[in-house]
Amino acid sequence: MKKVLCFMVLGLTASFAAAGDLLVVLNKSDDTASILDARTGVSKATVPVGHAPHEVSVLSDGRTAAVSNYGDREKPGRTLTLIDLAKNSATGTIELPEGARPHGSEALSDGRLLVTAEGLKEILIVDPKNRRVEARIPTGREVSHMVVATPDGKRAFVANIGSGSVTAVDLVAKTVLRDIPTGEGAEGIAITPDGRQVWVTNRGADTVSVVDAVTLAVTANIPAPKFPIRVKITPDGKRALVSCAQSGDVAVFDTATRALVKRIGIDREAVAGSQDRLFSTQFGKSPVPAGLLIAPDGKRAWVASTNADVVSEIDLSTLTVARRLTAGKEPDGLAGVFSK
Repeated sequence: MKKVLCFMVLGLTASFAAAGDLLVVLNKSDDTASILDARTGVSKATVPVGHAPHEVSVLSDGRTAAVSNYGDREKPGRTLTLIDLAKNSATGTIELPEGARPHGSEALSDGRLLVTAEGLKEILIVDPKNRRVEARIPTGREVSHMVVATPDGKRAFVANIGSGSVTAVDLVAKTVLRDIPTGEGAEGIAITPDGRQVWVTNRGADTVSVVDAVTLAVTANIPAPKFPIRVKITPDGKRALVSCAQSGDVAVFDTATRALVKRIGIDREAVAGSQDRLFSTQFGKSPVPAGLLIAPDGKRAWVASTNADVVSEIDLSTLTVARRLTAGKEPDGLAGVFSK
């Protein structure tokens, strides 16, 4: 999917391609999306979205971002906001079923979008062009949170925090294949570029599980630093980056040996007022690194620290923090558009 997105961006009109590389950062406390120049770190725009946005994906057209407006207990969300990244503005809203609480999303190469509906224990297949829900597939599991799809778009995998499992879904037949126990608090999820391995962060167990995407068997359970919450795989498939909310760092694993290569400290503390945020003070002064993004060329990665109000750019050749970017309050979900 990342390779397709990069290709689509290269095929855009000159006027949009000239905009350069873009980062989209969701600010949960501000109900906004920040659009940053990924090369300079300068803010290009701040776009109002729905209440408490959590995750964002760039559609296969390479110019539209879809934001999941998750909401909160008092005001549960049920919408997606579409943002035109060429115009730096919202272009519309997609209404989802009542009680949806949309969270994780994954753009498919055919233009559709997968969205987890936590409140309904479902995964939704959304048609953004016609702004409608095409299909609803029940997972039947508690807190179906994040989702990834195989490169061919035929299968999806949903991480279920409350059930401590991953649900494998046949997107062609629109049916559940199997529920796979991985560990307490299964939350972050990613798939290797070859589509063979699914990596899952089990935040309550402090482990990362590796699932065979074909046999649907767990092939490894790897110890991880405290509260592993997100995972992304580098484009060459050689490394997995895991953001660890409690220990305040990003753990880098070798996908072949499953060994921990390095822990990259964020070196920031929670800002004043963070006690009123999602994770409050349960991790003390930790910056709470969460959202992750890796550039298609594999040279850079970004991690959003929700309690420190900072996005850290990581140099993947040296595995060090190269610079800090500023978006809004409680940054979390990340997405990007890259011209090369």
